[in-house]
Amino acid sequence: MATIGRRNQLAIVRASQPGLYLDGGELGEILLPGRYIPDNLAPKDKLDVFVYRDSEDRLVATTEKPHAMVGEFGYMKVISVHPQAGAFLDWGLSKDLLVPFREQELLLRVGDWAVVYVALDAQTNRILASTRLNRHLNRETPAYRDGQPVNILVTAKTPLGYNAIVDNAHLGLLYKSQLAAALKIGAKLKGFVRTVRPNGKIDLSLDAAGYKRVAPLTDLIVAALNMSGGRLPFDDDSSPAEVRQNFGVSKKAFKQALGKLYKSRRIAFTKPGIQLLENSSWSPGTKS
Repeated sequence: MATIGRRNQLAIVRASQPGLYLDGGELGEILLPGRYIPDNLAPKDKLDVFVYRDSEDRLVATTEKPHAMVGEFGYMKVISVHPQAGAFLDWGLSKDLLVPFREQELLLRVGDWAVVYVALDAQTNRILASTRLNRHLNRETPAYRDGQPVNILVTAKTPLGYNAIVDNAHLGLLYKSQLAAALKIGAKLKGFVRTVRPNGKIDLSLDAAGYKRVAPLTDLIVAALNMSGGRLPFDDDSSPAEVRQNFGVSKKAFKQALGKLYKSRRIAFTKPGIQLLENSSWSPGTKS
């Protein structure tokens, strides 16, 4: 059976002037309008579609991809406000996503950006959004291990750093003392679990901890040197933004890795940049 608010693989039942009717199981036939029909479609193909209700409350399918599906958090822009209904968000589809006034923690205005949770309303079976994030977080203590990689969505700035949603489920915190630069609300990042507290909250980092952070990074730097002919324009004086953009780590972690490579006589500093030493027989993955 098709699931409302999620992507589905649906078989074609029949073609008509409006488009293709797809097999929605217990939900019945679901129309895929003609403008979304892909080219070179074979009769027995199943289509990857998103199912939702249109403005007339009919179930329809689309090949468009929303910024977030039911059960997920996303960062979206308010594009209009209806005085009785609420705020409407651009969520990547031709139909906008409603945040009812009752689901707004703070009143939304046109032009605002907000982190929202996308849900299926139990009474109307319509998809809506909510900025009351705490209602939709998993409060059970997660079984993460220290250093485990996770996906995070930055939701708010706090005196300690930044709140973040971990793997679309749990509340986490990135400490500002561990960050090389300010973060953008709504940013989706790869992070690591530092520790899970007894209350279920998660301390996060953008870099793996200790040696686990430095050792793979040295591999990455040497691999990049080999690919670029033995030289790179990055060193201790590179900006945190340059380091983050090119290596995905903080400047502190980058400097630690450079120091390890320099002490092992694997690189030399050329000021600017670094150079792979020709007499080094070390390659990525080699133990120190």
